[in-house]
Amino acid sequence: MSDEGVRWGLTLPFPGVALADSEALIRRAEEAGYDDLWTGDTAGPDGFTPLALAAAWTERVRLGTGIVNVFTRGPAVLAQHAAALSDASRGRFVLGLGASSNVIVERWNGVPFERPLTRVRETVQALRPVLAGERGPGGFRLEQAPARPVPIYLAALRERMLGLAGEIGDGAFVNFLPLSATERVTAHIRAGESRAGKPPGSVDVVCRFFCIPQPVEQGLGTARFMFAAYATVPVYERFFRWLGWGERIEEMVSAWRDGDRARALELAPEDLIREIFIFGAPAEQRARLDAFAAAGIRTFVLTPITPPDGLPELISALAR
Repeated sequence: MSDEGVRWGLTLPFPGVALADSEALIRRAEEAGYDDLWTGDTAGPDGFTPLALAAAWTERVRLGTGIVNVFTRGPAVLAQHAAALSDASRGRFVLGLGASSNVIVERWNGVPFERPLTRVRETVQALRPVLAGERGPGGFRLEQAPARPVPIYLAALRERMLGLAGEIGDGAFVNFLPLSATERVTAHIRAGESRAGKPPGSVDVVCRFFCIPQPVEQGLGTARFMFAAYATVPVYERFFRWLGWGERIEEMVSAWRDGDRARALELAPEDLIREIFIFGAPAEQRARLDAFAAAGIRTFVLTPITPPDGLPELISALAR
């Protein structure tokens, strides 16, 4: 695989592995040559704690939140988290922010999911001076500003947020991306970059990939469930509709929301799933990732979908 200029990352935490038992896998990833470790922030561990552990267990890899949302933590708390992790990692931390979804923000946390684009923009505007050691909204100032600049990456799905990521972010974080849509998505990031007068290609484009080390026929059941669970969340449903898949997911979404999960899985469009998920042996997975790199992805964040006892081998096999 030709990976010139491409960063190679993994998702933390590892599926089915307790945080306290993750040290050997994290050290293995760094020794194998991975460049990055990125977290999520859904129903598992929060987006920061796994990185605090990784900061103590690694020396070189970049550590990023991929992503934490701008609704359930205010700018001052986000700045504190970022400053602490930048300090703990000696400047290796990247703050990945996003709007998340109405499910996480409103249904789970009771916070109104309103004007997400504006909320993301205003949060970044508030954070930049604070992370530089200046006072922010309300007079908040960090006791100790990060010794090195903290890059801010923005999660984005559709046109306006993609453009905003290009405009005000140091990077853009995308997810559940079909290969055929990659150039369209990256074009909106580059358009935002251009509007801000940034050098072409200066904004990093990060994508999380779900890697299933099985042939498509064997791994499709797992992929169907993961796809249906995501694509029926309103923000992802709108994303796939924006990409032109509205008619193909319509019946699946209706069945899922009616509680007929089995029928929803049957109706999940297989051709779309094949475009999103990375199946097969390591050589096959690398070949597929090569196509995403050619379409504009600059940082891979791999999520190995395998039982815990298969993780050591798969982490090594997928490394550079």
